Amino acid sequence: MTASRRPDSVSDRVQPFALAPVSAIAAVVAVVLTALSGRYGFHRDELYFLAAGKHLAWGFTDQPPLTPLLVHLSTAVFGSTPMGLRVLSTLTAAATVVVVALIARELGGDRRAQTFAAGCAAIAGFPLGIGHLASTATYDLLAWMAIGLFALKLLRTGDGRWWVAIGLTTGIALENKYLVILPLAALLIAVLVVGPRSVLRSWWLAAGIITAALVAAPNLYWQATHDWPQLTVAGGISDDDGVENRIMFIPLQILQLSPFLVPIWVAGFLRIWRSPNLRWSRPVALAYPILCVVVLAVGGKSYYALPLLLILVASGATPTLAWLTRGRTAVRRNLLAVGALLTAVTSVVFSLPVLPESAVNFVLPVNPEQGEQIGWPALTTAVAEAWQQIPEADRARATIFALNYGEAGAIAHYGPAHNLPTAYSGHMSFHDWGPPADTQSGPVLLVEQEPTPYYESRFGTCHQVGTVNTGHDVDNEEQGTHLTLCAGPTHPWSTLWPALRRYY
Repeated sequence: MTASRRPDSVSDRVQPFALAPVSAIAAVVAVVLTALSGRYGFHRDELYFLAAGKHLAWGFTDQPPLTPLLVHLSTAVFGSTPMGLRVLSTLTAAATVVVVALIARELGGDRRAQTFAAGCAAIAGFPLGIGHLASTATYDLLAWMAIGLFALKLLRTGDGRWWVAIGLTTGIALENKYLVILPLAALLIAVLVVGPRSVLRSWWLAAGIITAALVAAPNLYWQATHDWPQLTVAGGISDDDGVENRIMFIPLQILQLSPFLVPIWVAGFLRIWRSPNLRWSRPVALAYPILCVVVLAVGGKSYYALPLLLILVASGATPTLAWLTRGRTAVRRNLLAVGALLTAVTSVVFSLPVLPESAVNFVLPVNPEQGEQIGWPALTTAVAEAWQQIPEADRARATIFALNYGEAGAIAHYGPAHNLPTAYSGHMSFHDWGPPADTQSGPVLLVEQEPTPYYESRFGTCHQVGTVNTGHDVDNEEQGTHLTLCAGPTHPWSTLWPALRRYY
């Protein structure tokens, strides 16, 4: 079957691309992120990715392999520092800004609208926040934007060959995070509801599915042969945080992107829904509320649906610029300028490490990830001081056991400077990297956020020997962490190890 196409009057309607201004905006984003990438320190997830990069595989307990691989490549080339680790994240954030502009172009936006859409993406809190860090969400956002762009091209032109591009991008995204299934499912439902269903009647759809499956196959095989641990992790997160996620879903959707952008993405939704010229793009607009319903149903996090809002923001660029030309234009332009400035300032303050560490508690209710970049060297120093309390003769048989991957990752990264041994943990993939040798039957130094009888009971008599002070009274997860010294494992590590696994 040959690729079907819409008439040229529809398929050739895109405007010239605003290459220079959009590239300039993306460059500014890259410069800002680079300038701030060395502030504070590693995020707990980044410390985990550093450790995972030393155990590269086709899968991990809680995620596919792409982000650890990219972290490993970035640090290998640019250095094992926060700045070196975040180079690829910075480039990804800049690329996301460009793709948002291309989406505006696909929706009929002229050069001004494309530039405006890129500017909105550049000052939005969520893209800036995840662009600052090396995280699965960083690369996921770019993948979602690319899939949105290719889906719009498919819907606009009717050219089924775009299914292959969608399939390839989906396969790559599945090697990073499985969340991409949600927007694709929402988009499919939307196409079935409002059409054009003709795009589903093509052999190219099958080609796209096969392409995605082939690219994602190595990780899917790894998960299948390891009893699908990622599904266990996802279920635990939903059970643990589902109620809070549902309550905060709408407020965080507004705050994490920006309240200023709400009228723009609402205008973008209405434009797609009402404009006869954009009737073909209705599935992309309808996919957002469908996705919200799905995320709420499963108790997912608010940011799971945020990428689709950026598509609506891109659509809203054209009506927003048209609004500026009606009525009291000077007043409207001033309002827009003030709103954009306030958005840029608040996004930078809440998403990027610009505040002194002593003031970071101010932003934690909206963005707790800021606090998780502070205090890891201090934690490792406290662990080293507690380690010195073990008699020197016993240290060769002693073990450090951390209850979460952030603690274990911090000790793995900063510990060698303190002559600390390898830290073990049962959390996520640290469990897969093996138990201590059974010969390590001596004292166990537990690093635990709070006393945990389940673990302490497996290591004999325990007593607290220290407390972690991450500095500046930052209210993050590790502030006040207990350092507990136990007599030793109650059973050989190889016997005890299965009971120490922790999925969330």
